[in-house]
Amino acid sequence: MIVDSVIGNIFDMTTTELDGLHLEKVLLAGADLSKRIQRVQTDHGNELGLRLRSTAGGAGDLRDGDILFRDATSLIVVSVLPTDVLVIAPTTILAMGTVAHQLGNRHLQAQFFGADSSYGAEVMVVPYDHTVVQLLDQLKMPYTRQERIMAAPFRHAEHTH
Repeated sequence: MIVDSVIGNIFDMTTTELDGLHLEKVLLAGADLSKRIQRVQTDHGNELGLRLRSTAGGAGDLRDGDILFRDATSLIVVSVLPTDVLVIAPTTILAMGTVAHQLGNRHLQAQFFGADSSYGAEVMVVPYDHTVVQLLDQLKMPYTRQERIMAAPFRHAEHTH
């Protein structure tokens, strides 16, 4: 089967809508969420080809819970695997500027979250890298290493030199 678009997200469905439906999951790493063309397999062994169309005005990345197939009896959904990340929580604007500058010079992909997020604080989240740990330790920057399901894939900022 070839899938060319996402038809919804399971998290937008009610438990009544889900009752009685057979659920299959396509397990994807965060890096695979932005791939438009790929061959995947469900947790029940069914193979799918993804040939996703570009979307106007957006990146069109897959997200946790996206529905790839639905019929009267079953659903096939994306299930994002946890990513090994560093959650950096600077305590001052100077500390944030310092770490952002250092990591920006490395062209490290990052995501930022506010206090109202599931992190419960204003944080910078980057993929785990042992050299970043060394830098954070050297800067005495507060951080934790966590396994997180990232809502969006890490991407490089679009820019030119």
